[in-house]
Amino acid sequence: MNNLKSIILSAFFLLTAPILKAQTIVNLQQGKPSSIRGMAVIDDSVAWISGSRGYVAITHNGGKTWQWQQVKGFEKADFRAIEAFSTKEAIIMSSGTPATVLKTIDGGTSWQVKYNNADTSYFLDAMDFDTPKHGFILGDPIDNKFILLETKDGGNSWNLHKNLPDALPGEACFAASGTCLRIIKGNIGIITGGTNARFVNFNVTLGSWQYDPLPIIHHKSSQGAFSFAIGKNRGLIVGGDYADDKKTDSVAAFVLPRLDATLTYSPVKAGQLGYQSCVEYVRGDIFLATGTPGSNITKDNGNTWTKIDGTSFNVCRKAKHGKLVLLAGNDGKTAILKL
Repeated sequence: MNNLKSIILSAFFLLTAPILKAQTIVNLQQGKPSSIRGMAVIDDSVAWISGSRGYVAITHNGGKTWQWQQVKGFEKADFRAIEAFSTKEAIIMSSGTPATVLKTIDGGTSWQVKYNNADTSYFLDAMDFDTPKHGFILGDPIDNKFILLETKDGGNSWNLHKNLPDALPGEACFAASGTCLRIIKGNIGIITGGTNARFVNFNVTLGSWQYDPLPIIHHKSSQGAFSFAIGKNRGLIVGGDYADDKKTDSVAAFVLPRLDATLTYSPVKAGQLGYQSCVEYVRGDIFLATGTPGSNITKDNGNTWTKIDGTSFNVCRKAKHGKLVLLAGNDGKTAILKL
């Protein structure tokens, strides 16, 4: 009988081992005095990260090792968003004062200031590109209008978008992972928090902004929608309350079909996620979400979630051209999702 139990247990672990392995986060490194929130994964080898205290790093081997630098003259900058196009070309955006955008075309050997605004009312939240030449930077509202900077020359120059989206009193965006803004084929998607939680969408076909309330916790400055990602069949939105990050009823995910149509939202079962600062589409029906209470994965477009790790991270991103999925957080911490 004992032998039979042993055989059954062995068979069980052999059958479940691939499943367990398919949902693992493996730490790569930590130990730098920087909170990482910016990440751009180019392919299965090359990725860039950026964070507080002026730190930027690049990997050429899928995150196994990183080349770090503190950008000279910007040691106090908080680079909360980064966009990269190759091992040589990258753009970093600093939140706070001054609001600054820097670009390198030599792999970080030198950085050139492409935008600088000392106005203390400016606070930049996120950056995204839909082509190597065309991109946007999102900032918190000023005079009830969200700041939206646009580049048409690969980040060499930035100008206010000609049609800025409206903001409600007390509404803002979160510079938590650079993913409260997504640009897809010219369509602009923005999610908000604070006194209101909304999806703000610029429809290129219509040439106008659309405003849709989100059924996600808000009202306080620490609450709202923090991140969204568009998958093959639907999109997901996550968020919560970063001041009470383990409060499981403060987060939800919602169906978001696409950016270029009249949008509908229907709640899906978020599970015991807690606060999540970033969600990323992986493949098929798989999304990864992460935040200070840990990371969660869904394999059915958000209908059910499984917690796979309890480590705190700020951001997770997938390779633009490849399968690599990396995570990053405080103390220069980086990790990889093993599928």
